[in-house]
Amino acid sequence: MSRRNCWICKMCRNESKKPPSNLTLEELLRWAQSFESLMATKYGPIFFAAFVKMEHSDENIKFWMACETYKKISSRWSRISTAKKLYKIYIQPQSPREINIDSSTRETIIRNIQEPTQTCFEEAQKIVYMHMERDSYPRFLKSEMYQKLLKTTQSNNNS
Repeated sequence: MSRRNCWICKMCRNESKKPPSNLTLEELLRWAQSFESLMATKYGPIFFAAFVKMEHSDENIKFWMACETYKKISSRWSRISTAKKLYKIYIQPQSPREINIDSSTRETIIRNIQEPTQTCFEEAQKIVYMHMERDSYPRFLKSEMYQKLLKTTQSNNNS
């Protein structure tokens, strides 16, 4: 999804475009309470992903979301295939969307994907979550995108 095609980006650039009607001020304010609160809401992860994409740093959220999907895979064959894809895209050194994890976590994953379990990416996912929480999340709360959402939603509630 390019920035030109992203409906969230278009909405933030054009004040006349409105956020989804079921995005409430209560949900938006909950996002500012904690990163965990943001990620637990319906629209929080979507807007956060759009924000980090605009910053050209969306590999962490994509990896985190892919891990959430991966944990739900019940088929052994599908889990093996998906684990190899996740490794190739996010874990392998010099991969297209390499995430920032320590070498011991990387080595553990390399060992585990030979016979992957639902938790074989868990440690890397925790590290990535921590990076997003400490780095990207505070910038998101200060961002023009979030501030416009708040302003638009507050004015819609007052109308």
